[in-house]
Amino acid sequence: MEVELEEIRDFFARRPPFEALPAEWLDRLPEWVEIRYLRRGSPFPPEGGEPRLFVVRTGAVALFDRHGHLSEKLGEGDLYAGQCVDLAVERAGGGEAIEDVLLYEIPCQRIRWLRERSEAFGRHFTADLRERLKQALGLVQGSDEGALPYLWVALREVLHRPPVSVDTGASIQEAARRMTTERVSSVLVVHGGRLVGLVTDSDLRRRCVAEGVPVDRPVREIMTPEPHTIGPEATLMEALALMTRLRVHHLPVVEEDGRLLGMFSTSDVARMQSAHPAYLVSDIAKARDVAELAWICERLPRLQAQLVAASASARQVGEVISCITDALTVRLLALAEQALGPAPVEYVWVVGGSQSRREQSVHSDQDNALILADAYEASAHGAYFEALARRVSDGLQACGFPYCPGDAMATNPQWRQPLSVWRDYFRRWIETPEPKALMLSCIFFDLRPVHGTTALFEALQQDVLARSPGNSIFLAHMVANALTHRPPLGFFRHFVLIHDGEHDDTLDLKHRGTVPVVDMARIYALAHGLPVVGTVERLRAAAERGALSREMAENLEDAFEFIANLRLRHQAAQIRRGVPPDNYVRPAELSELERRHLKDAFAVIQTLQETLARRYQVHALT
Repeated sequence: MEVELEEIRDFFARRPPFEALPAEWLDRLPEWVEIRYLRRGSPFPPEGGEPRLFVVRTGAVALFDRHGHLSEKLGEGDLYAGQCVDLAVERAGGGEAIEDVLLYEIPCQRIRWLRERSEAFGRHFTADLRERLKQALGLVQGSDEGALPYLWVALREVLHRPPVSVDTGASIQEAARRMTTERVSSVLVVHGGRLVGLVTDSDLRRRCVAEGVPVDRPVREIMTPEPHTIGPEATLMEALALMTRLRVHHLPVVEEDGRLLGMFSTSDVARMQSAHPAYLVSDIAKARDVAELAWICERLPRLQAQLVAASASARQVGEVISCITDALTVRLLALAEQALGPAPVEYVWVVGGSQSRREQSVHSDQDNALILADAYEASAHGAYFEALARRVSDGLQACGFPYCPGDAMATNPQWRQPLSVWRDYFRRWIETPEPKALMLSCIFFDLRPVHGTTALFEALQQDVLARSPGNSIFLAHMVANALTHRPPLGFFRHFVLIHDGEHDDTLDLKHRGTVPVVDMARIYALAHGLPVVGTVERLRAAAERGALSREMAENLEDAFEFIANLRLRHQAAQIRRGVPPDNYVRPAELSELERRHLKDAFAVIQTLQETLARRYQVHALT
């Protein structure tokens, strides 16, 4: 092969979708390629000749939609297949060379020949942007819709409560009473903090009641001494095999240094074969203090990593974690009321941010508030609700949900107010928007009730949804605020990486990926009085209302899910390594296919941002 033809062959071999072709077909490509030169300002695609696929070798091309708006820029290596595939009418339009351009052209009949013989190559052309995003979801999400891989879960993650134990000097009756109180079928016997024995329901029946042993005798007389134990990193499968071999139903779980962690029993097998998150919620509801709740919540990071490993979608993970956080909040409120007494006036505890939208992950901070009945009087009732808020917020912090860095919590007196004050807040935010109001909008325009008198929240929500539609000044400010979060996609669809030292050469998949979709979905909800809160639900409701095309709503939903899945997968890998999870991903961590799909997702977000900017006459910010 001549040097010039070999260079063309190598150029295509490095670029999708041609990289999917076998070597013998790549060798034939240079024979089919024609080279064309366009001067700056020339129309694109060039007229005349049979339909062709165009690949930019050097230079740049701008593409426009049918309204004349810039839709995409093509640079080196980018291809334009508009003459070989059907384009959506909305996107069809002309273009022009914005620099001198060198093009490679391949006849569409040759492209069809390759598509018919290579499924991987053909998928690039049979799938429009929407289909590519759906394929991308399958790529990061996997196809396994089965249950969690329970048999390979470490016992450390199975334990659902601290160890229940008694000292060797305790009486049999004390041991039985402890088992009854704790609602367990066994109790660990310890001496000096070390495990020395085990007593089960079966031991009480066979060794005490059946033998007539007085219940005031020491429990050590009926215990099984030096019971078999297992380490916390052993898997459920290993534990089941050991229990089967030993013919036992209980295995104490002990660290290498002898520290007792808890008890694994056959009932835990049923627990793991059922919906594990549901059992965790059940454990939370039974917890008797913050320390026990904190102990239970230590499993949350591993649970999130398990869900990701089991191909759960980002939406499913968000639902699970948010459901658990809701249960945790409700239990903390119940414990606070037990300590403080019943509330002096009606209230509703509301949550904002990702918890409200049911899009939470394990490292999310708290966003919450209290809406109080208008019968509230600060002098008479203020101390009670201050203490209530402090107990709940401190409890959430202890359980791994950090305080809000912006102090958007019920512990802040500003966010612990009667309904009439909340109504005034939102009236001012909507009618006279200002920077602080826009900052708060991402939290307080997403409120959802978790516990208490929900009618208080419903009254506030109805007021907000009646004020916001049609208020073009408020919505324009919301759009301008949303445009501060721009996808990290450069002029030629290259990633724009962070360069701030701490997160050098990374992409922020939250603030530059999912947050822009969250912001835009909120705008559509407020503009059309939609009561739903979740991002996907808002996009779908906007499409139902006709405020957003169904195609764009589906594309945004897929882009949102794809980016969120990448983010969760990145966090799961960090959790497995024992590293605090974050949102910063290096492009090198992603495959070439994932990087291409991520660019597609960012492009969808950019398109809707530009649409909103034009609609509300807002200048797009960079």
